[in-house]
Order: sequence, then structure tokens, then C-alpha cells
Amino acid sequence: MISIQTLLNPPQGLTLSEILIFSYILGLLHGITPDEHTWPITFSYAVGKYSTKGGMKAGFLFSLGFTIQRSFLTTLGFLGLAAIYKEYNLDGPVYFVVGIVMAIAGSYILKGKYVHLPFDELIHKRREGENLHDVPLKMTIVHGLIAGFGFGAYATIITFLLAPQVPGLIFAPLPGAMFGLGTMTMQIILGAIFGNIIKFKGLSEEDIRHIGIKTAGRVLYYGGIVFSIVGLLIIAIPIIDCWAIPTGNPIPNLDAINIGFLLVVGTVGTIGISSIIQAYREVKKSIEKNKTAKVKKI
Repeated sequence: MISIQTLLNPPQGLTLSEILIFSYILGLLHGITPDEHTWPITFSYAVGKYSTKGGMKAGFLFSLGFTIQRSFLTTLGFLGLAAIYKEYNLDGPVYFVVGIVMAIAGSYILKGKYVHLPFDELIHKRREGENLHDVPLKMTIVHGLIAGFGFGAYATIITFLLAPQVPGLIFAPLPGAMFGLGTMTMQIILGAIFGNIIKFKGLSEEDIRHIGIKTAGRVLYYGGIVFSIVGLLIIAIPIIDCWAIPTGNPIPNLDAINIGFLLVVGTVGTIGISSIIQAYREVKKSIEKNKTAKVKKI
């Protein structure tokens, strides 16, 4: 049985099998804990597909891109080229780029345009005349590739402690791949859960579709704006990224209330939940309006 302390501080002299087991378990922890590079994306696309199957597919595709990048990262770790992460803080640029891609995807979903400023969505709660577009799941792979450049505690372990221990360069991508597969396992499960959040009783398939797509668009768009602003702030004032309130929990992503944790809460919690509520109210208002119109006709 591997203790959490051993898992987070791997000893030297591990066999290749042990390295891969460590990497996979770390991926499971990374996928199930609130991570700013994974949860907001999986939540958005899974809700937008409003089903178990669609949610699982969203989690899978996002993690696929993430796994590819992590394999590349551990290869750099084996070669000693990942030292750039020790010299430069890339959180700001990664947050900014992730935010831009989120906003672009959200803009497409809401208006069918990849460049659009739908701030009116915050004010007008009309359903009539909306031209919502289906959630482009293929974009999740792009999100995963970009998000994989984010660097936290888990990435530090697999890149600087596990990857250098593999027998040779040909094995270097494996710790990253196993870490990605662990993340994928949990993201598929979470995707299935997120995809069923909006299954309200008494609503038609079309109503649920409206709530799912509208929520996905808003979370991606406004969440993307938040990510981009935070990224620019970190680039301008790097010390912001060091701010943290310890929780006493040793598990990364649960060990402190920091910028990453607040991004998850702000995007999935605040924007996500409020978007679901707002879209639900739009649907109920539309249903009541249709009922009133039918009564008047009678």
C-alpha cells in the first residue's frame, strides 16, 4: 500500500513498473481534485452535451489532449529541458491563452461567431430569437493540449522526480502518459456526472438542450474572460500567483486556497451554477408564456 506521503515524495531507485503506478495514481488524484486546468473545461463541455455519454466523451477528449502534452512534458523532464519551469512562471501565460480559447469557444456557442462580445447575455434573459450553436467537442482536445502546459505540484512530481528515473529516452513519455490516463479516468467519471446535472424533471429534451448549451456557452465565455484577466494580472504582478491560505490537507489542489482554487470555484461554482439557474428560468418563462398563449387562443 502506497502512502500519500510516499506518493507525493517518490523515493529514488523505483522500477519502471513502480514509476508508472505512481504516475497513474497521481493522475487519479489530479483528475478528482478541483484543478483549474481541467474542471472548468470538462464541466462546460459536459453540461453542454447534457447526457452521460456526451459528458464522458467531453472528459475523454479533453484528457486525450492533456495526456499527449504530459507525455511530451515528461520527455523534456528526462532530457533536463523542463528546467525552464524552474526559471520562469508560466502560469500567467497559460491562464491567458486558456482563457482566450475558452472565450472563443463560448462565443461560437452563444452567437455562432468566434469573435464576439456578448455582454448583453448577462442582462437580457430572452429565449426567443436566440441562435445557439452545438457545443464543439473537438475543441476540448485543443483545450487539453494548452492546459497541459500549466505546471503545478503534480507536474513537478512526474517531471522532476519520476521521469528522470526511467531506464531510457524511449520510456520517458510513459510517466506523462500514465498520469494523463489517470486524469482521464476521473475526468470521464466527472464528465458523466456534470453531463447529468441539468436533467430537470418535467422538461423536454429541447428544454434541457437549451439549458445545457446556454450554460456551456456562458461558462466558457465569461470563465474565459476571468482566466485571461487573472493571467494578465499574474504576468504583471507575479507575486499574486504565490498567494495561498494553507488548509492543512497534504493533497495538491486541496492543500491551499489559492488563485487556482478560486478560479475553479469562480468558474464552475459561481458562473456555472448561476448560468444553469438563469437558463432554467428562461425555459420556465418560455413554457409559461406558451401556456398563456394557448389559453388565449382557446
